[in-house]
Order: sequence, then C-alpha cells, then structure tokens
Amino acid sequence: MERFSVSPFNKDYLEGIPMPEEVVLYDSTLRDGEQMPGVSFSRAEKEEIARMLVDVGVRQIEAGFPAVSLGEKNSVRRIAGLGTGAEVLALARANRADIDSAVDCGVDLVMIFTASSDLHRETKFGISREEQMNRVTVALEHAKARGVKFSFSTEDSTRTDLDYLLELSKLAEDMGACRVGLADTTGCILPNALGGLVEKVVGHVGVPVSVHLHNDFGLGLANALASIENGATAVATTVNGIGERAGNVALEQIAVALEVLSGVGTGIDTTKLKRLCDRVSELAGIPISPNKPWVGGNVFRHESGIHIAAIEADPHTYECVLPEYVGARRQYFLGKHSGTFSVMLKLKSLDLDVPEDKVFTILQAVKKAAEEGQVITDDWLKRKVGEIGLD
Repeated sequence: MERFSVSPFNKDYLEGIPMPEEVVLYDSTLRDGEQMPGVSFSRAEKEEIARMLVDVGVRQIEAGFPAVSLGEKNSVRRIAGLGTGAEVLALARANRADIDSAVDCGVDLVMIFTASSDLHRETKFGISREEQMNRVTVALEHAKARGVKFSFSTEDSTRTDLDYLLELSKLAEDMGACRVGLADTTGCILPNALGGLVEKVVGHVGVPVSVHLHNDFGLGLANALASIENGATAVATTVNGIGERAGNVALEQIAVALEVLSGVGTGIDTTKLKRLCDRVSELAGIPISPNKPWVGGNVFRHESGIHIAAIEADPHTYECVLPEYVGARRQYFLGKHSGTFSVMLKLKSLDLDVPEDKVFTILQAVKKAAEEGQVITDDWLKRKVGEIGLD
C-alpha cells in the first residue's frame, strides 16, 4: 500500500513552479525553542536533543546564542565538539564581541543578524540607516577576518522597507555571507505576500536565501511553503514548534508537508519524528496537544464507527498519511460515535470472544457511558462484558 494519498490538485498547482530538490531544515530548538517562557534545557538535555536531531536527519543545528551567558557559551561549545556530523550554528548580533563569542565556541557557521525595520532600528538602536550599514559592514569584515563561515539575517524583515532590505542583503553577499536570511519576527505577513518578498530577494542576491518564521497568526507553516515555492532553500524550525509567543515552524510539520505535499526532500527520517517530539515535550515540560498534526495523541485515533469500517477496508479513507510514516500507530477508541463494527474489533483485540447477539448490548452500554462522560478503557470494557454475561 502507498504510504500516503493526497489531493491530485497539488500536482496541478506545482506544475511549472521550479521547486528545489531539497530544502535545508536548520533546527533552532536549542536556541529559539528554549526562548519559550518556562523552558530551560540542562547541558545534558541539550546534548541529548542534539544527538536526536542528528539521528532524525537534521543537518544543521542552531545550538544557541553564546553572548547570552557563560553557561550558554559553554553549552554551544560542547555541542560543537560532539562530532555528530551535523553543522553547528551559533547566533550573533552584528558586533565584534558577539561574533568573537560564537567563533570561540568552534561552531561551523555564525549566524549574524541585525534588526532592520525602522521600528526596531529606531526603538532599539536609535541610529540612522547609514550608521547601521556602517556597523554591519564593520561586523561582517570582522567575521571575515576571523576566518569563519557566516550567514546574515535581518530581524523584522517583513516590516522593513524593501529597498533597504535589498541593500542590506546585497551588502551581506558582497561581504562574503554564505546565506542571506529573512525573518518574519512577529509572524505578521500573509503567505502570498511573503512569497513575493522572497522572490524579490532571491532575484537580488546570488547566495541561498533562508527564512525564520513565527506563528503569531498561525501562518508559520504556510509561510514556509510559500517561501520555498518562491526560491528559499532553508527554513528555521523547532521541534513541536516551541518558541517565543506562538512559536516557530514545527520541524515535524514542515518535514512531512515538504516530502508528502510538495515532493521536496529534507533528509529527515519521518519515522523517528514521533519519538523525537515526545522526548522534547518531556524535557521542555510542554505537553503536546492531542490534535497537533502528526504527533498529537488523537491524530491516528478513530472513534466513529463509519470511519473505522472504512479504514479497515482502506486506511487512506481517513488517513492521507499512514501512522507508520511518522513513527506513530493507529488506535481505535470507543465512544458515543462507535458502531458494532468498532466494538467487535476492540473485543477481538482484547481476545474477548463475545457472541454477535451480545455485541449490540455492549455497544449501547458504551454509548450510554460515553455520553455520561465515562472514558471507555480496556478495563472498563472487560468489566462490562463480565457484567452483561455471555450465556
């Protein structure tokens, strides 16, 4: 059986769009993910997450922001020294001290950034565009002198004047940046609008373009896909989408969306996603919502009797992606929407041999209990079978 069955209109839509063969998902769980209020990973936990990210196929790990503290710097240095085979990235503001702090950790790539919108630049720095250009130039010259591979990103890109954004991006390329990044820092742009912006930047520079997107309007994934359709080839992610405010693009969601819907490779072993997400949830102390795509507890759990009968005939009727593809498993749940077929399947799975004329009686008991708020567990069902009797 095919692993998935999705809309044929996807293929029609993508016809003629020059999609990349592969997209780099550089994961920021250890940096932006940890900026979620209440989340703080120990050094050992960060190393465990880093190894799990590599095991799942992540090739670039944003390990942290070394200038934040000595502890953060030590953690980044440790992750850089693990020898996992993945590139380790560190964040740095466009100044010498931050860049030195990152370089001293032995990372493979320093991600240099500056806030580019008038709102951020005037509020945070109180300087003119000309002065900011000078500061960026000096910072990138210093990174170049240190002999480190670096990228350059603009913070609050989606509220930045277009001409100024293009000017900064081109400056970074000319100074030796290996990648230019755009950030929708407050998640406030529509997918088609971002797609148009990405297309302009891609057409203005000759280096790869990445996007770092927040989910304030719930558009993070849609914006990532729009960016890729318009030339971006790298996307920042976090496991479970954790991060500041409404979070970031979820690694598990974009990996599946790109592979299944867009036919774009990511290098991610999707069968290991559920395990990774469960573990990060545990370490972060942030429960996974039951309806969270691909890794939530209800995603492959079915109650409706009509649905279950159809799934038994062909799982694709109600599962466009089979649970094994993301490392999950299918579950049938008894409740007020169940039918006799569902009950029979459940009884069989528990090795309970119940005559057909008793199944309907059990079904009615299940519906009544569920409507009263009872959760129908295996133990409850066994007890009910015993109470009804099989004579």
